[in-house]
Amino acid sequence: TTMVETRKTQDASRTTPHPPSAKIIVRDLNLYYERMRALRDVSVEINDHEITALIGPSGCGKSSFLRCLNRMNDLIRTARVEGKVWMDGVDIYDKNVDVVELRKRVGMVFQKPNPFPMSVFDNIAYGPRLHGVPKRELPDIVEQSLRAAALWDEVKDKLRQSAMDLSGGQQQRLCIARCLAVDPEVILLDEPCSALDPISTFRIEELLLQLKQRLAIVLVTHNMFQASRIADRTGFFLDGELIEIGATVDIFERPRDARTDGFVRGRFG
Repeated sequence: TTMVETRKTQDASRTTPHPPSAKIIVRDLNLYYERMRALRDVSVEINDHEITALIGPSGCGKSSFLRCLNRMNDLIRTARVEGKVWMDGVDIYDKNVDVVELRKRVGMVFQKPNPFPMSVFDNIAYGPRLHGVPKRELPDIVEQSLRAAALWDEVKDKLRQSAMDLSGGQQQRLCIARCLAVDPEVILLDEPCSALDPISTFRIEELLLQLKQRLAIVLVTHNMFQASRIADRTGFFLDGELIEIGATVDIFERPRDARTDGFVRGRFG
């Protein structure tokens, strides 16, 4: 009963007090790994205060697209990007953009929880320390970040213990808290619940619905039920192309493209 009631609260929270506005605008984005074209002419807008889910079969370009939004593909020697990605009106691929600052503003959480082999406290304090936050401010930032990730009550007496001792679901929320500690404006999540049990998945989804009140969220997921539960908008990728994107209910119930319809009905993928 509690879970059902919580879901009702979550559904109500989809109506955000902020009118959506484009945080990130992508136009004619192409991504190449040497000669292989991983993304084809992708154009899309990512709205602030919304959860945008990306669905599609494995290898269709969802994660590659996600990595374009904070220039993680820069770390791949053979990767080459063409097209435009603007965040708040600034081209993030401009040569004058500070990539470290960009990744502070656009945080990323990966499929497998990846806490650092250090204490819970030091995991959360790592980013703020890197950005020169005074030592005296760290305890407050750690507490606020863990509270925002709905983890404080579970770890407040374990702050000096190794983060590796936490459960998988706790580790993933810790990674979200670590991301929040540098006050990002966008969070990218690449299948964050694929390795988690249903209860941990529920907690992450609940958390994302709360977090969208303060930032933009882009979620790659293979779980179409998850997309239908929490996403405001859903985009369908196939063979490196964004086939269509729209309100989640429309994508699942009234898709415009026959390929989207086939995928959401389980005919392939």
